[in-house]
Amino acid sequence: MSENLLTLTIDGREVKASADSSIIQAYARSGSAVTANVGCMGQGVCGSCRCMIRKEGEREVTTALACETKVEEGMQVSFLDYFIPEHIQYYDVGEVGDGWNWLDDTAKAFPEAQNCRHCGGCNRACPKGLEVENGVAQVVSGDFGAAALTFDQCVMCNLCTLSCPEHIRPNHLGLFARRMKAARTLRPVDLMRRLREIDSGKMKVEFEEEAM
Repeated sequence: MSENLLTLTIDGREVKASADSSIIQAYARSGSAVTANVGCMGQGVCGSCRCMIRKEGEREVTTALACETKVEEGMQVSFLDYFIPEHIQYYDVGEVGDGWNWLDDTAKAFPEAQNCRHCGGCNRACPKGLEVENGVAQVVSGDFGAAALTFDQCVMCNLCTLSCPEHIRPNHLGLFARRMKAARTLRPVDLMRRLREIDSGKMKVEFEEEAM
């Protein structure tokens, strides 16, 4: 007995897939050349499979990650390309001081963050359901610990940046907060001990050579 397949449209192409398939699996198994928008298949970074979806019978279009979204009958899918903003922030975490000037460091690297309109566009765009707008406010106020937790599951899909009218780049602001916290946080003692064992030769780490 043949398997019942669902029919959906991906980037204008009709695709048939089993109900247990994710969007990206359905697209790959359809014979399409998967050359972009795929992070978990070794062709990019996590979050690169961002897409817009519209479900059958619904008018609303939402964002999603194709790797974790199951296919549905009549679903329409469009992948989103990555657009690089005109303004890119540059900073060196190694030059960050003891924390007393972090607010100044943030204002210097992300001056537009203070212009948040609180429109909620970043929250609606986030396929992970993170409170992005709140995370931006936490960084601006100097609460880097809370911001690091808010952005902990961020996969850098860049959709919040694309939706921001002030060009804040919230995902990169969140990454900045996470890096700042990590740079000034005590390292796990077990990890320090293991690294010491490796450096001293007490523990040998063997790497398999890649097949020629």
